[in-house]
Amino acid sequence: MMRFAFRTLLVMPAALAVAAVPANVMPWGEPGHVMSGAAAAAALPADMPEFFRDASAELAYLNPEPDRWRDGNELGLDRAVNAQALDHYVDMEWVPADALRMTSRYEYLAAVKAGGHDQIVGFLPYRIIELTQRVRIEFRLWRAATDPARKKRIEARIVNDAGILGHYVADGSNPHHTTIHHNGWVGDNPKGYATDNRMHSRFESIYVQTHLALGDVQPLVNAAPRVFSDVRLATIEYLHTTHGRLETLYDLDKQEAFDEKTKSPEHKRFVAERLAAGATMLRDLWWTAWVTSGQATSPRAPHAAPPSR
Repeated sequence: MMRFAFRTLLVMPAALAVAAVPANVMPWGEPGHVMSGAAAAAALPADMPEFFRDASAELAYLNPEPDRWRDGNELGLDRAVNAQALDHYVDMEWVPADALRMTSRYEYLAAVKAGGHDQIVGFLPYRIIELTQRVRIEFRLWRAATDPARKKRIEARIVNDAGILGHYVADGSNPHHTTIHHNGWVGDNPKGYATDNRMHSRFESIYVQTHLALGDVQPLVNAAPRVFSDVRLATIEYLHTTHGRLETLYDLDKQEAFDEKTKSPEHKRFVAERLAAGATMLRDLWWTAWVTSGQATSPRAPHAAPPSR
């Protein structure tokens, strides 16, 4: 499903929404997501637990999984297929400077509204942070487990959630997922950028599927893994960096449109670098979750038991 279809789904009647979404077209396309997950897994340090390093095929397969959940046939059950689309993007232009400091998505929404924006601005940074925290908790449980059967079950849970995390991190490497200009330029357009409603799919699905392979991405992944002292700050910086590449994306598309016929090596380098940036960030979040799970306290604050209810 294309990123531009997300907001359409949020407001259209169910029957029309199903008809409006082209089948088999997804953010980064399934090949791009698989490449990102595979490149991240291939770059894991040797000190990562063996079960996790051995799960590279599963981690690559799971990267596109959240797009598979958006099945138009389920619209009759509830609106979850619409609501979860909000986790795939963040419109940086509409996010007040202090809103991303909020430690829950609900406080973030309130801060966005207080900043004068009633638009749906997306939850992508929160989805990344929440899933990273979940994987860290699961690694902590795995460290403490002594029963082999229990340990195996925790391993399955870790791999699943780490693979799902990969989807949102990969989305965050595409400038289209950080902007209101997610499928052609909107509003004032002094530089004459593309305004067609096919740019999103031209770039991240058609172009990637016809021009990119894992061998183009893997060499660009940063070889040195990082441990983030502040996952929230690292996530926000990552998304801001991606957003900073937005006009480069549109400039390249203006020079030669992204599609199956594009010949420019500069276009290919840009897309490979974006996929590699996502793979690098994902590897580093996995590594951070593992390393910090062995600490007595989290990098931000001592652990506290949740209140009883």
